[in-house]
Amino acid sequence: MSIGNSPEDERPFEDDREAARFSVGHALRQARIAAGLTVDDVTNATRVRIAIVHAIEADDFAPCGGDVYARGHIRTLAKAVHLDPAPLLARYDAEHGGRPAPTPAAPLFEAERIRPERRGPNWTAAMVAAIVAVVGFVGFTAFKGSDDGGTKTQVAEGSTPSTSKSASPAPKSSKSDNPKSNPSDSAIAAAPQDKVTVQVSAADGRSWISAKDHNGRLLFDGLLKQGDSKTFQDSEKINLVLGDAGAIQLYVNGKKIDGNFQPGAVERLTYTKGDPQAG
Repeated sequence: MSIGNSPEDERPFEDDREAARFSVGHALRQARIAAGLTVDDVTNATRVRIAIVHAIEADDFAPCGGDVYARGHIRTLAKAVHLDPAPLLARYDAEHGGRPAPTPAAPLFEAERIRPERRGPNWTAAMVAAIVAVVGFVGFTAFKGSDDGGTKTQVAEGSTPSTSKSASPAPKSSKSDNPKSNPSDSAIAAAPQDKVTVQVSAADGRSWISAKDHNGRLLFDGLLKQGDSKTFQDSEKINLVLGDAGAIQLYVNGKKIDGNFQPGAVERLTYTKGDPQAG
């Protein structure tokens, strides 16, 4: 099957039904042909795969993988062929049950949001253990002093060692507070120089993301809810696919990436341990 390198060869038949002229796929196809663009041209400009472009133009949205991604592809393709995406999205929503609700994915990522917090040391438990040890030591010293006549004699003579021993545990409790005021740094701040570290945060909305290491092994494939973040690390490179790049904030090797991504745009990115070169 020809992918279509000549827009003129893709002119619709005259006997197309009237209803098809108002479909989302038909509108995108007609606008592409009117703009003198082939499917290859649109794919190169938007990074949307050729098979998905063909499917959408045929009003088949199943290969998109869901309403969220279908809406993102429609918005991206409409901009590429100089169409206003709003009417197309409204038509899509009307034909597919309305705009998707943003809440169903929340329970899926509850564990992911908690997991990074469990990696750090439990400073609260350590502080409680230190306080218990200090209280026990002070109580033992006081009890021993009340039963030992020799100790009473030393106190009567003005001897100071027993006083200094009972007071000495106080600095220990203050030291145990220090770790609480210095929590462990994030994975980005402590990123090793011999690896590539990428943090993906859904700062402005939710977005599907996919991440692979340099061997092509899948590190993550799923939906990030607004406020969630993921950190990936590899010895050579990280390959990313962002379903809605405009909602994503990236940090690579401790530095923020200002990609100026458009809302709804699908981006495929690769970062190595030498990135970013500046900024």
